[in-house]
Amino acid sequence: MTDTIPDRPALPDRLSIDERSPHHVAAVFVHDVGIRFNGKDRLDVVEYCVSEGWVRVPAGKTLDRKGNPLLIKLSGTVEAFYR
Repeated sequence: MTDTIPDRPALPDRLSIDERSPHHVAAVFVHDVGIRFNGKDRLDVVEYCVSEGWVRVPAGKTLDRKGNPLLIKLSGTVEAFYR
């Protein structure tokens, strides 16, 4: 079964989906990445840090002055994995 899975890069401690961020790693997003926050899978995570234990998620439909989603930081247990 492991023969069919292509080699995947190691998941970094901190990762962002924003291409302008210094924590964006394009090679990781070739594969489907999952985030488990406090024991529940989250599909709306924009950025995470495993060692510091936080995730950033959009605050509803609220936008900042540049048109980007307004993000809130939630603290807890963070696990990143490939699906």
